[in-house]
Amino acid sequence: MRFLADENFPAAVIDALRRDAHDVHWIRTLAPGLPDNEVLARALADRRVLLTFDRDFGELVFQHGAQASCGIVLFRLPMRSPESVAEVVALTLRSRSDWEGQFSVVDPSRIRMRTLPRVAGGQHH
Repeated sequence: MRFLADENFPAAVIDALRRDAHDVHWIRTLAPGLPDNEVLARALADRRVLLTFDRDFGELVFQHGAQASCGIVLFRLPMRSPESVAEVVALTLRSRSDWEGQFSVVDPSRIRMRTLPRVAGGQHH
């Protein structure tokens, strides 16, 4: 899958996802300090599912109407070692193939998914 990892992801997670043959772009190396609304716009323009630990993206979409139809996966995990976080993220993303078009919240005991609004007049991929 095509992912855009937010700046707050550890390098170990990026490496694990790339080992799983995912196409992963990482804000930390592409555009560090990019504001959340621009991160979201970039994910949409590049048709990538956004991976984040930042709850602000849910607010941007559901309270402020920002477009995010390609998908967002919000991880709410205890921040142990980068390697343990990488393992959980990689296993979680392997567990499903329907991340696109969803706002997904992943916590240690479950995954909650809500369909995102489509871009008006645009295509959802």
